[in-house]
Amino acid sequence: MFVNSSASNAKRHFSKCVLVTGGAGFIGSHVVVALVEKYPEWQIINLDKLDKCSSLKNVSAVEHSTNYKFVQGDVCDLYLINCLFETEDIDIVFHFAARSHVDDSFRCPMEFQSVNVEGTRVLLQAAHKAEVKRFIYASTDEVYGESTEQEHDEFSPRRPTNPYSTSKAAAESVALFYWNKYRFPVIVTRSNNVYGPNQYLEKVIPRFISLLEQNKKCTIQGTGLQSRNFLYATDATEAFLTVLERGDPGEIYNVGSDFELSIIQLARQLITLIPFTRDPGLSSCQAAGDSVPALCCMCNLSGHFVFVFTPDIASLLFF
Repeated sequence: MFVNSSASNAKRHFSKCVLVTGGAGFIGSHVVVALVEKYPEWQIINLDKLDKCSSLKNVSAVEHSTNYKFVQGDVCDLYLINCLFETEDIDIVFHFAARSHVDDSFRCPMEFQSVNVEGTRVLLQAAHKAEVKRFIYASTDEVYGESTEQEHDEFSPRRPTNPYSTSKAAAESVALFYWNKYRFPVIVTRSNNVYGPNQYLEKVIPRFISLLEQNKKCTIQGTGLQSRNFLYATDATEAFLTVLERGDPGEIYNVGSDFELSIIQLARQLITLIPFTRDPGLSSCQAAGDSVPALCCMCNLSGHFVFVFTPDIASLLFF
């Protein structure tokens, strides 16, 4: 276990301790920075194994903060996780660590099951034993799967259609089991497609932007008519902090926007927005699982509170 901390030598008392798994990844890093800056009286521990999709550069803004600590490690490592909960007085867990690339999930489905399901179980077991006060599990709206409905709420049936969304649905079930059996304070969030700074290039928006900056064609999987709802990273972070402060244990919260575009619309708009770029056009291909229609998921939040974000398409460029 590698630990890097400006707080380790500072003999401070913190009113709360928050563990963020996957905190050097895309969404997790935004939440880590927001927590460190918003709650200077809290200790924020970032646990990340630093794979290809994560980087400590994503949290460089807070790396010298006295209430921030980085721990390099894997959520599947039972010994490490148990040691962490035994040595740190953790009150809150944000669980973002996961394998998330759908195409990869077809190539190595067992790895997705191991990280996304078993890693969640290991974390829940240790957190429950340590009597953590709040455990927020970050899931995805992809668990709703294929549907002809225009909108989904938290009570819509789950119909995952690929190994990635199946693993996330299974991890949700493990988390909610701890609430149903032990009344362990678990909260599940299901978010739209989040985009913004720190996002890895395998995702559609940074991939298209990177291709266009190189004057290469945007490759569309299938017809390109499949629609997606997009949520900017800072809006997603605001939603996660609201769930932390106001969410009810045992609840599921959809987090999303009504900002919907088809993939081909997205590509065409980016072509017009990227400066100094000749129009390279579009190309198409067929990918595993491509026949599955995309989900349009609006946020309802079980009637408690509602997040509705409407970003401008031009904000896609400000990475």
